[in-house]
Amino acid sequence: MADASGNASDDHQNAMTQRVSRKRACGSFARWLGKTVNRCAGWQVEGQAPDDARMLIIAAPHTSNWDFIYLIAAAFSLGLSVHWIGKESLFRGPLGLVLRFMGGIPIDRSRRNNLVASLAEEINASPGCVLVVPPEGTRGQAPYWKSGFFRIAQTARIPMVCGFLDYHRKVAGLGPVIPHDIDEESLMARLSDFYVGIQGKYPGNFGPVRLKETS
Repeated sequence: MADASGNASDDHQNAMTQRVSRKRACGSFARWLGKTVNRCAGWQVEGQAPDDARMLIIAAPHTSNWDFIYLIAAAFSLGLSVHWIGKESLFRGPLGLVLRFMGGIPIDRSRRNNLVASLAEEINASPGCVLVVPPEGTRGQAPYWKSGFFRIAQTARIPMVCGFLDYHRKVAGLGPVIPHDIDEESLMARLSDFYVGIQGKYPGNFGPVRLKETS
């Protein structure tokens, strides 16, 4: 999954509008699919989503391509129809149809534009939107988290939910809800406390929970 600090073209913003128009809840097939994947993989799902129609889910730790599978399965199991941002090249051919079904939004990051403002506008114009963002922006160890997730939540005025994948316990789920108007220092302190002890598939790739501005 790509990070939300990239850039989109006007054409892809129009495509994004079409994708962010669906409701917050997923259908019965998606819910069945999520539960089936979790059961076959031996994973459990904990927590529940807040009642808000729109929210941003923080996806961490992000250390493996498998994170995508388990995250989508967990979201479907919880009845959530999620959206996530990916580079345009991932959406070519038949795979693109599958990724779009799973909530993918193709973004051409070679063209400059204000992705944060565009996402916020589309989120607020939608009947319901659950946007998933991995703040690390990479599967390798990152020295800091990218601030796109926070800026999107602030601009759209939507709550942030602590999503997690704990490979040690084989548990995926949702944790605390954090309001959009929290200050940066308090936000990162809460996130740092929450993600202590949560283990990614490759623990050594999960870097410090901090933003570049506060590092």
